[in-house]
Amino acid sequence: MNTMEQAGTPVRFLEGAGVYLRPIGLEDAESYYYKLFDPEVRRLTGTQKHFSKEQVVRYIEGKTQDSSGMLLLIALCETNEVIGDIELQDIDGINRSANIRIAIGGSAHQGKGYGSEAIGLLLEYAFGTLQLHRIELNVFAFNKRAIHVYEKAGFKREGVQRDALYYDHKYHDSIIMSILEDEYRSTK
Repeated sequence: MNTMEQAGTPVRFLEGAGVYLRPIGLEDAESYYYKLFDPEVRRLTGTQKHFSKEQVVRYIEGKTQDSSGMLLLIALCETNEVIGDIELQDIDGINRSANIRIAIGGSAHQGKGYGSEAIGLLLEYAFGTLQLHRIELNVFAFNKRAIHVYEKAGFKREGVQRDALYYDHKYHDSIIMSILEDEYRSTK
């Protein structure tokens, strides 16, 4: 493949059967900005703030320079359409731990296994290449689909942060979940 062909081809950092994960760049700022205002994604992630395009550009710039995390876009293998993002954050090399978060935008892409596949790709990288031991996450108690996906991936419930989110005039609990390297390996 020559350089001209490579220029239009997205990098496929971690690739599965249906989705691949690729680095985010400044060229993604505008589409990322609009995805931040998807009402269902905002509800499921508890996002309440509004953002300007300039804030999104600065956020992406900061993420590309941050060695304690990796923000990746989730794209469909067949069409290269970006359907969400996933992040390994707060990577702690001493304790070999990190936090993971994911967001799939649009109901057309939910319930199709894309989130499960993206999580699997990032867990394999985290436990394999990065040699992490523990990965944790927080999920709001009303997000039953996500809880099911995390449990299917091997995450265990550790505890509940009661009334941790005030959203849409109600308080909601946040469930803390984690998976250890040996638990992940036993599911393979």
